[in-house]
Amino acid sequence: MGFQIANEPAADQVLDQYPFAVLVGMMLDQQYGMEHAFRGGWKVLNRFGTLDPAAIAAADPEAFKELCSQPPAIHRFPGSMATRLQELAALIESRYDGDVTRLWTEPDTGKELLKRIQELPGFGKQKAQIFVALLAKQLGVRPDGWEQAAGDYALDGYRSVADVVDADSLRKVREYKQQKKAAAKSAG
Repeated sequence: MGFQIANEPAADQVLDQYPFAVLVGMMLDQQYGMEHAFRGGWKVLNRFGTLDPAAIAAADPEAFKELCSQPPAIHRFPGSMATRLQELAALIESRYDGDVTRLWTEPDTGKELLKRIQELPGFGKQKAQIFVALLAKQLGVRPDGWEQAAGDYALDGYRSVADVVDADSLRKVREYKQQKKAAAKSAG
């Protein structure tokens, strides 16, 4: 079936074909609509010509920021996210020889997978847990203990981007997030 997170067939196809695009989408998924975040790799590929981490890491920072800022920008904060994307690409290049799949295929345990993801720029515990769940639910990456590593995001339901498989599930995840925000606001 393939990804249906970006809600844009060409962008979802890029997610299917380029594992680095999935990581880029997750990195961009903050203070920005999730489907727009997961279009980031598609935008970079169309403008830059490649999603090769080495090429992205080596790109001129100012030119890369400009490319990421062209409408439609890769994020509502395109400059800082372009910098973070280059940092992410450099880490994947240096630590995993540019093969992003090694990030998630080498760990034997969910705990180790979570630790590796938390080492990435812009990935705190919650984002790392969501990415563990996304890898498990959508790519079948399920090292021992992945459920514990992902926490509540491993559960069935519509909690995060890990649960988005079509337009309806995207709507349900968005509603869940709005309910969580409203509950937090009324509690605080």
